[in-house]
Amino acid sequence: MAGRRTISNAAPLFVAAALSYAANCALGLAVAARVIDTRHFRWLHHAMYITTCTTVVAAIGSACRGSRPARQAALALAPAVVPLTAIAYVPTHTRRHPLVALAAAPFIIASVVRSFRPTDRK
Repeated sequence: MAGRRTISNAAPLFVAAALSYAANCALGLAVAARVIDTRHFRWLHHAMYITTCTTVVAAIGSACRGSRPARQAALALAPAVVPLTAIAYVPTHTRRHPLVALAAAPFIIASVVRSFRPTDRK
């Protein structure tokens, strides 16, 4: 079709990565603000972290055979791997932990925006 504009097939993976990251940050913020007590289920934050890392890697990997917006979104998301890797080595009860975690946010947001660009752009 001549005037048809489609969204990249990889867009749902980038959205899933962003939602997983947002949920993990929200849980971390709620625990830090003492709204939620996770003493008896600390594994939840760790499981969400693993889910976030997995969806980020899957989204980046989807660009290998994806459209141009998917490749651009993957390039925008790739720098988020650095803070997501470093966060595992930053002590949790310091100011650095949330700062390192939030360092991934601009890259995750940019990747979602880029994944929704039409595939027929010139």
